[in-house]
Amino acid sequence: MDDITLRDLQPGDGGWVISRHGALYAAEEGYDASFEALVAEIVAAFLRSHDAACERGWIAARGDERLGSIFVVRETATIAKLRLVLLEPKARGTGLARRMLETAMTFARSAGYAQMRLWTHESHIAAGKLYAAAGFQLVSTTPAQAFGRPVVDQIWECWL
Repeated sequence: MDDITLRDLQPGDGGWVISRHGALYAAEEGYDASFEALVAEIVAAFLRSHDAACERGWIAARGDERLGSIFVVRETATIAKLRLVLLEPKARGTGLARRMLETAMTFARSAGYAQMRLWTHESHIAAGKLYAAAGFQLVSTTPAQAFGRPVVDQIWECWL
């Protein structure tokens, strides 16, 4: 893990985030193209108008190889929203996801947020364990139909 850096977004990274989310979630969760469209909308909004003082995105990279992404965006003046968390399958189980989450939470604290919130699905068991270990609490679950399949939405929150 020592040779993996967490760097700010560079030109081309937004397209990679969209593409990898679309491909991995289709392969692993059976999501349709509407998920990739949602990710594209989130990435476009971030690239177009994020406030660098309180919003940031990182790419986990080993040299030129991208291994993951994580974003912090503003939900309210006091609540940061964690978005677009992705880890390539070959980087899973290495501690990189924990490092990415810690980096995002540290940034959110330094940007003055008091709380962090995220939305995920119940099927993302490893992610749920990671969030719980970092101090997040599961605050709601809602059955839904999304991305061409039934899902259970989850909202997690933590105080920073």
